[in-house]
Amino acid sequence: MWHASIGIQEVSVAVLEGMVAVVTGTAQGIGRRIGDAVEAAGAVVHRVDREQVDLSKSDEAVSYLRDLGKVDILVHSAGGVCGQTHAPIEEITDAAWDEVVDANLRTAFNAVRAVAPGMKERGYGRIVTISSGAGRSVSLTGVQAYTSAKAGLIGFTRQMAWELGPYGITVNCIAPGFVLSNPTTQKQWDSYGPDGQAALVSRIATRRTGIPEDIARGALFFVDPDAGWVSGQTLSIDGGHSLF
Repeated sequence: MWHASIGIQEVSVAVLEGMVAVVTGTAQGIGRRIGDAVEAAGAVVHRVDREQVDLSKSDEAVSYLRDLGKVDILVHSAGGVCGQTHAPIEEITDAAWDEVVDANLRTAFNAVRAVAPGMKERGYGRIVTISSGAGRSVSLTGVQAYTSAKAGLIGFTRQMAWELGPYGITVNCIAPGFVLSNPTTQKQWDSYGPDGQAALVSRIATRRTGIPEDIARGALFFVDPDAGWVSGQTLSIDGGHSLF
């Protein structure tokens, strides 16, 4: 058994009471659990997925998010491989590359651009981006645009931390390891077979794959008002797979 099914504990103190949060990518998996956790901590949560707005389209994203009014917290979890699998670099089309980069990096740019002015005006904000272990190393799926976009997201996070820090806004990043969080990751896991699954888990210090709640707990730390002197950081939540 490589997958531990433990749930998020009920938050006993409403540390985010009175705050308004936007969590993107909430249709399933990591984004959904982050939304649940932030809501359990007392915040009013606007859950955003492609059914509401295509965040890769600048005008739509800015209009939609600014119409929400006050936003104290942004957790940007939208992204993914867009159904793509590995192909040799010489076979990658412009459209395939752009689709993944837009889904992971441009959406973050648009979301942060939309909420930053209000946060600056109020002198407070918490922004968290969700990258990937692929952004710090290589993609297990071999999707070149995905690892490139997730690495870019880490750089974008650092730059925004530097730019927005003087306004009381922190910007941090989480790089999840292998998390069974949606049909895509489940299909990937199944494709490894028993031997491949055992090999993957053997490279994780805690000897288990992740669950969405593991990532949600990290997001709760970054969005806490008491985490005001933590910014520009990328936290690997991967069971000790990346020890550096």
